[in-house]
Amino acid sequence: MPFRTALSGLNAASADLRVTGNNVANTGTTGFKESRAEFADIFALSYSGISNTATGTGARLAAVTQQFSQGNIETTGNNMDLGLSGQGFFVLNDGGSRVYSRAGGFQVNRDGYVVNAQGARLQAYPPQDGNPGVFSSGQLGDLRLSSGESSPRATSEVRASLNLAADAEDQSAVPFDPQDPSSFNFSTSLSLYDSLGQSQTASLFFRNEGSLNWAAHLAIDGTEVGSPVALEFDSAGRLVEPTAPASFGPFTPPSGGAQMDIEFDFSEITQFGGTSNVNSLSQDGYTTGRLTSIDVDDKGIVLARYTNGQAQALGQVAVANFSNPQGLQQLGDNAWAETFAAGEPIMGKAGEGDFGTIQSGGLEASNVDISEQLVNLITAQRNFQANAQVISTADAITQTIINIR
Repeated sequence: MPFRTALSGLNAASADLRVTGNNVANTGTTGFKESRAEFADIFALSYSGISNTATGTGARLAAVTQQFSQGNIETTGNNMDLGLSGQGFFVLNDGGSRVYSRAGGFQVNRDGYVVNAQGARLQAYPPQDGNPGVFSSGQLGDLRLSSGESSPRATSEVRASLNLAADAEDQSAVPFDPQDPSSFNFSTSLSLYDSLGQSQTASLFFRNEGSLNWAAHLAIDGTEVGSPVALEFDSAGRLVEPTAPASFGPFTPPSGGAQMDIEFDFSEITQFGGTSNVNSLSQDGYTTGRLTSIDVDDKGIVLARYTNGQAQALGQVAVANFSNPQGLQQLGDNAWAETFAAGEPIMGKAGEGDFGTIQSGGLEASNVDISEQLVNLITAQRNFQANAQVISTADAITQTIINIR
């Protein structure tokens, strides 16, 4: 019996060494979670009357449990590297099977899908059509990055904030000519964009037409557009008319783009003393843009940024959690599969509820404490040696009994 008891101890110590060795081997593995060998004693009950005289018969490996403590987030500088800080797992499509991982080293394959080193596709919620910034949490699909150009947007509104000098000369007797500086008091210009993304130079001209009245004229590439807009101020220099955005009239851009009828918001124009000057001049159009970068924010929203200054949401990275993560089945390659013991996956989004946040440009390191593992190696080695000594002692006793004559 001592031989079998000691043999079970040797097996237990050997299992402890294997688990510890696996932890040490994966110290540098991204997203790796260390394991712990848990043992139970083997006890055969034997009763003699009411006195329990049974002794233990050894040890057995009861379980190898995973420890899902947080690993350090190490900065990489690669925007496609994602580190989860807090609870949750990345959801991956591995050839039609759903698997889960904490390793966020992703890249884009030839077809534009975001995949890990094994080719499993990262899952995300798609953006809702016509509702930017909102994602369909009821749908889950492969995250695919678009490498095409960003479509242009024609200018539909211009906001002008400027001051017109109160002591400007009355120009009402002089016919307006955009080419004659003496026919207007002040001018400024900005770029507008048509439906093709072509830039048009728009010039705004302001003429004092007596006392508190001014007229604004618009010229596109040197040609006047439509009719002037009358501006009326009160005695405090505040704009009285128009009270709503005004239009100079429709015009067709020379590039062949669609007809444009731009609204001009003059509500922030004043007539104060001093000089005429522009505080701000903005418009809502933009030209065609080329993809420059892909960014992921802490909520997992994937944004494509373009040279025209626009950003397009391509999806929101899905995050899953389980009521019992230790019940997940290890598959290797930093992946786990759901099991009955782990419970149903709880799907969500980063930063919401109990789900952790996502750090772009960083990877979660292994949570293995190498110092602790080295101590475990020493302990397991001594346990092995002690059990081997039990076998040696039992053998010596057996030899003594055999040698009795």
